[in-house]
Amino acid sequence: MSAAADTILAARRAKRLLAPLGGDAPQDIATGYAVQREVAEALGAVPPAGFKIGATTKQMQDYLGLAGPAAGFVPRSSVNASGTVFRRADFLNPGVECEIGVRLGRDLPCGPCTREQAAAAVAEVFPAIEIVEKRYGDLATLGTPTLIADQVFHASGVLGTPVADWRALDLGAARGEFRIGGKVVGAGHGRDLLGHPLEALAWLAGSGGAAAFGGLKAGQVVWLGSVTPPIWLDGVLEGPGEVEADFDLLGIARLHFA
Repeated sequence: MSAAADTILAARRAKRLLAPLGGDAPQDIATGYAVQREVAEALGAVPPAGFKIGATTKQMQDYLGLAGPAAGFVPRSSVNASGTVFRRADFLNPGVECEIGVRLGRDLPCGPCTREQAAAAVAEVFPAIEIVEKRYGDLATLGTPTLIADQVFHASGVLGTPVADWRALDLGAARGEFRIGGKVVGAGHGRDLLGHPLEALAWLAGSGGAAAFGGLKAGQVVWLGSVTPPIWLDGVLEGPGEVEADFDLLGIARLHFA
């Protein structure tokens, strides 16, 4: 295993910020995904239960200082039902994101992919929430390849109930309202995800993340990206409370922090 993967795993075990990796840092995007694969192997997450896509909105790319989206593997422990209760103390500087998710019904090989090809591979669509961690200090100093190696903030998540007859819906028009402790903290639309949620899935199929794991497989779930910026819990939710991603066309996903 590379020194970069060792350092990432050690920082997670110690629940401390990941410092810039210096000479051990992956130097390009492809190497970042290769290190991410090593992290997944060490965690017993190959093949992964799915993937998350970060920075699918221009707003998020600007926020993170990225030129485009980035992907991270999702372990089985991250695939939880709506309503799951999490211990906030289990996370380092946690935040949440208001997402649209899909479950694949057939494989999508890695490589160029159209929205239509991506749509044909989807079995289910549902509202979702991703739990993220602010595991870094200065992102510019850390570097995008290291951010990719460390799963692009991913920590856990929940999936709502699949929506009936999703192919009849305009997923781009789906509006998600994000609430924490009953208070609205943000909102956005499916079209904010690279123009359409399934454009995000098509991007993933052609990404270095898909290549590192041998393509996308039937049964895997994908968090397609957040229609709002991440909401960091410090200063927003001081004690226990509920988080809701409420999509007008898709339904509600919930989680609770204890």
